[in-house]
Amino acid sequence: MNTQLTENKVFEKISFRENILAAGVYEECTFNTCNFNGAQLAGITFRNCSFNNCDCSLASLKNTILQDVRFLNSKLLGVQFNQCNGFLLRVDFENCMLKLAGFYKLKLKNTRFKNCNLQEADFSEADLTGAAFENCDLLQTTFMKTNLEKADFRSASHYSINPEINRIRGARFSIPGVTGLLTTYDIEIEW
Repeated sequence: MNTQLTENKVFEKISFRENILAAGVYEECTFNTCNFNGAQLAGITFRNCSFNNCDCSLASLKNTILQDVRFLNSKLLGVQFNQCNGFLLRVDFENCMLKLAGFYKLKLKNTRFKNCNLQEADFSEADLTGAAFENCDLLQTTFMKTNLEKADFRSASHYSINPEINRIRGARFSIPGVTGLLTTYDIEIEW
């Protein structure tokens, strides 16, 4: 099978909703202000790529490979990352809108989420060992049977994590955010 390889290319202001991205491998490519809203990215490989100011909302990532991919100032509403090929999956998010994103059962060790809106995202059964949630909004985000060992929640807000059904050994929290570990118990905390 002959796979198309695209290297070191910059894509500017292209709507991949209308212009379908050709199947193949994209290596060291940059996508600036591109529209992937609802785009079919199934089976495409992205290596060392950067998505800047892109709208990737509801993009289909079935069997898509994301190796060392960075999302910056991008919108990824409802993206189901759990449909990606999990082999060598490595992503980084900064200033991104990730509401309703799905990360179910993914191995996301040491993944960095910085200044992201992760409201209602699903991290059920994911491995987030050593992950960092820097200044992230985690309102109604699901953590169920999630490995959060050594994860950093010190500057995160609105999280609710049940320590009885998640692994949190070595995770880092700050006051008053740490009260998010007690919401399961339906108790009142006063300062």
